Amino acid sequence: MMPLALADVGKVNTVKKVGGSPEIKKHLENLGFIAGADVTIVTSLGGNVIVNVKESRVAISEEMARRIMV
Repeated sequence: MMPLALADVGKVNTVKKVGGSPEIKKHLENLGFIAGADVTIVTSLGGNVIVNVKESRVAISEEMARRIMV
């Protein structure tokens, strides 16, 4: 298990767990980052990570990506 921020670009990963405070966990779950969901990093630029999750493209900060374990 590793943080999403360290995953390879273009590789499909499965979310194992989401960490952080209850507010952060709820926010990430609302974006589609729930256990069992497939996520793919599209690109990582300037501290932001763009991912495909649940057929949507979402931009999150690298700090948030470190709370998502794959």
